Amino acid sequence: MPASLLDFLAGGLLQAGWGTLLLYLLVATQLTIFSVTLYLHRSQAHRSVDFHPVLAHFFRFWTWLTTSMITKEWAAIHRKHHAKCETEEDPHSPQVKGIKTVFWRGAELYRGARDQREDIEKYGKGCPDDWIERKLYTPHATMGPVVLLFVSFALFGFAGIAIWAIQMAWIPFWAAGVINGLGHWWGYRNFETTDKATNISPWGFWIGGEELHNNHHAFPSSAKFALRKFEFDIGWFAIKTLEKVGLAKVLRVAPSLDVRPNIAMPDSETLKALLAIRFQAMTDYYRTVTLPALRARHEKLPRSLRNALADGGRWLDDDKRARLQAWLDERPQMATLAEYRARLAQVLDERSNDAQVTLAKLHAWCAEAEASGIRSLQLFSQRLKGYSLAPAHA
Repeated sequence: MPASLLDFLAGGLLQAGWGTLLLYLLVATQLTIFSVTLYLHRSQAHRSVDFHPVLAHFFRFWTWLTTSMITKEWAAIHRKHHAKCETEEDPHSPQVKGIKTVFWRGAELYRGARDQREDIEKYGKGCPDDWIERKLYTPHATMGPVVLLFVSFALFGFAGIAIWAIQMAWIPFWAAGVINGLGHWWGYRNFETTDKATNISPWGFWIGGEELHNNHHAFPSSAKFALRKFEFDIGWFAIKTLEKVGLAKVLRVAPSLDVRPNIAMPDSETLKALLAIRFQAMTDYYRTVTLPALRARHEKLPRSLRNALADGGRWLDDDKRARLQAWLDERPQMATLAEYRARLAQVLDERSNDAQVTLAKLHAWCAEAEASGIRSLQLFSQRLKGYSLAPAHA
């Protein structure tokens, strides 16, 4: 206990050393990250995991105390991000608003999105609406950080104010800036999704596993973000640990692909698998058909144009689109592969409500691919026909 007022101001009630202060900061900020990634993101926005009511309320209380974010608003803004990704309506797309804007002013974009009340009501359905939400957490959202400021000062003195300031900047920087910014700008991609989401790192330790952002956009409703053997999602590790003690229940994870041999034509199992893992199918096309053909030509194609062969050129400007088309016009086989890729994407993206209509289009695509005379395209079609879903493995 402090012996005098000066001691209290300098070290608070605990008179903690720098090691203790650092440990507290790391634990507190990790709890905040877990509250966002496990509760707000995976549980509330995407319904991929349920938590025991006591734990769920702790997460809700901790986000109120350390971030002032309201569950319904956060979930609504994130759901809109997925629904309108990389468009003018996306609340925080660096492709539209610029990487500097999203990285440094991500918190401002979040506050602006909160003001769109029609969107909050449209996308925020199903979030907590109990007494404490209506009477405390929502109407007095800013009270949480104020309470935390006084508690931090009481425990640690002036050092507590510095710790509080770091806590207040933690989510705006790492989540609103790094994940929403760099997570759509720089990194590697396992899946050719229709947005620009990337995996910042294969080892998701520091930001709760959110580093694996491309994986998440490929399978938004999956509670597990790590999808390759070398990837690690600390958020998933936490979920499985909580599940073992009865505090969590996993609802959904990304489906696994199984390939059946000797399937003559696509069937209902093929279609079901393709619609569930269409981004994986398009990625397989690029890696097993387009890329080998490109490498066989021993040509150096600018990165933007090479990427356009993988995603259909949706991010090219008019000049680069014209350059790509001119390049394809001089290489008939590459043009054919690009055309087949576009047609397959159209079948999967613009699927009819009638499964038989979509299946008929898929039949036609496979038949023509196998009659093309292009060996890699024929092999891809034969493998594609055998696609089916296998039980997901944790």
